[in-house]
Amino acid sequence: TGFLHLGGLRTALYNYIFAKKHQGTFILRVEDTDQNRVVPGAAEGIEDMLDWAGIPPDESPRRGGSFGPYQQSHRLDLYRSASDTLLETGAAYRCFCTPQRLELLKKEALRSQQTPRYDNRCRHLTPTEVAEKLSQGLDWVVRFRLEKGVEPFQDLIYGWNKHEVADVEGDPVILKGDGFPTYHLANVVDDHHMGISHVLRGTEWLTSTSKHLLLYKAFGWDPPQFGHLPLLLNKDGGKLSKRQGDIFLERFAQDGYLPEALLDIITNCGSGFTEKQMGRTLEDLIPQFEIGRITTHSALLDLEKLPEFNRIHLTRHIENEGLRQKLIREVQSLVEHVYGDQVDQEVLEKDYVERVLLLRKGHISFLKNLVSSDYSYLWVRPSVSREQLQTISAEADEIGKLVLGLMTRQAAVLTVEELNKDLRSLQKQTKETKYSSMMKLLRFALSGQQHGPSVAEMMVTLGPKEVCGRIHKALSS
Repeated sequence: TGFLHLGGLRTALYNYIFAKKHQGTFILRVEDTDQNRVVPGAAEGIEDMLDWAGIPPDESPRRGGSFGPYQQSHRLDLYRSASDTLLETGAAYRCFCTPQRLELLKKEALRSQQTPRYDNRCRHLTPTEVAEKLSQGLDWVVRFRLEKGVEPFQDLIYGWNKHEVADVEGDPVILKGDGFPTYHLANVVDDHHMGISHVLRGTEWLTSTSKHLLLYKAFGWDPPQFGHLPLLLNKDGGKLSKRQGDIFLERFAQDGYLPEALLDIITNCGSGFTEKQMGRTLEDLIPQFEIGRITTHSALLDLEKLPEFNRIHLTRHIENEGLRQKLIREVQSLVEHVYGDQVDQEVLEKDYVERVLLLRKGHISFLKNLVSSDYSYLWVRPSVSREQLQTISAEADEIGKLVLGLMTRQAAVLTVEELNKDLRSLQKQTKETKYSSMMKLLRFALSGQQHGPSVAEMMVTLGPKEVCGRIHKALSS
């Protein structure tokens, strides 16, 4: 019914980690039985985003597996057969109530300030009455008989639980008039036939679990173990807003977030792990996970901290030889996209981009930071004239020559600390230019900008060859 958001990612992630920790199989099943709410492309989008996040399912509609099909709309015969079994044993019955009658029941309940529920009217129809209504061609659905006296079950997270569903709700529809099952029947039938051992799902399903266990009992099947994950909420305790699309994974991917940053923040704000520190990867999380450590408190997510998580994971990517190559290609295409024809091909060379990445690591939260106006000097050679430099200092030529000399001597390894010292001693060789004016002149010659990183930082990032080229160009124009 929609695309993958942070809440869905968190549920998938805990299932993935649990499966991998116990050498199990992580299964994606697409539940599309509510045909009115199906969003075209959403099922494919969910699988795309799980792949992007680095938690691909072992079995799914796309990958297949021994227990397919993995899309409920392709399993309708199975649900019809299960529904027939319950009709034969008397655990379910046909209901002929019209939508109009059900709507009236609902309105009446709301008027008297009660929770709307079906009054189980068709539960009491005799076989003769059912046959007569069928012969009249009336529409029908199948409802499951809720029995009183449910047995308690042990939830993996919430401990012992039971909900006397028959006291608070009417008999639920399990097969609709269009032949599609409701979630209650479909998930029970599929979990049984797919050999599911454990289900980790959102806490909103906790109260329905007693109903599902009654269905397992009616079929004579053993249920899987259930663990209900507490809600993922905003840091102020409110629900995550889907309205602006702010919590959908596609948005985070477009904004330049790394999947590891998302996995890290949603496990950091939750529970279930032996340690809590920023910068954890899946390889760290899997051995640390213990389901008994998940608390029943809601997880409060502070998305304002996400850029900091991204900075930590981006730094790790830059430091990793293999991952760095992918980042280099991404920066090259970002630069071409943002600056286009203004870019000289030399600044797109792999070695140059790699040096920029290595020097800026820890300073940037996103790759796109590198193409912001602050860093435009890295990619676009400034158009600066000798006259402009001379308005800053009459000694522009002398300063240029001193820096060129320094660069040829310093070609080995430039560091910001060493350069700062060297620039201070160069300034002492000028006749009347103050240190601040010399820095202003060099910043302008190198970047065409009045503000930005320190001159030494600029020179280290640009490298000796580029620094010399820019100073030569400015002094000769």
